[in-house]
Amino acid sequence: LMYVRFGKRVCDLVVGLVALPFVLLIIAVLAPFIHFEDKGPVFYNAPRVGKDGRDFKMYKLRSMRVNAPDLIMEDGSTYNGADDPRMTRVGAFMRKTSLDEMPQFLNVLKGDMSLVGPRPALPEEVARYGSLYSARLLVKPGITGPWQVSGRSDLSQEQSEYLDVSYIENWSIAGDLAILAKTVMVIFTGRGSY
Repeated sequence: LMYVRFGKRVCDLVVGLVALPFVLLIIAVLAPFIHFEDKGPVFYNAPRVGKDGRDFKMYKLRSMRVNAPDLIMEDGSTYNGADDPRMTRVGAFMRKTSLDEMPQFLNVLKGDMSLVGPRPALPEEVARYGSLYSARLLVKPGITGPWQVSGRSDLSQEQSEYLDVSYIENWSIAGDLAILAKTVMVIFTGRGSY
């Protein structure tokens, strides 16, 4: 098991280093558009919980307006989906193409994340975990994973949780490679991404 984890980490580092020039180019191209649309920061550092319950900052290109926290519906709930008014124009494009997630390769190089794994969880989600779902904290969260290739934002919370636990219980290198291949297809079709 130890050598398998080591192999997964080596794969993360190799792919992360190969992708790094491409990631930096994407950031350089998109940064002016992100900033000048509403004069806000280029990056959004999202608080997430990783392996063994360790907190980390997940790097993303900012897709929401600076005043996004102030934009809520009349019933007090937040928007979600393709018609979310908190989204900037360039943000909508980045979400559809998953380009906003490119900086997460830096999280992979740092060791916070893996290329493939469960969804990176919010602290408030972790606080509600039951004994079964807390198993997802035994592995690093991934840039992509079973949720990414099975519907993404179209999935319910229960469906996402099931996919995460199933991934951990049935993990294999072949499974990771299959998810990576499917991720490429999902990005090109934009299915489930808002």
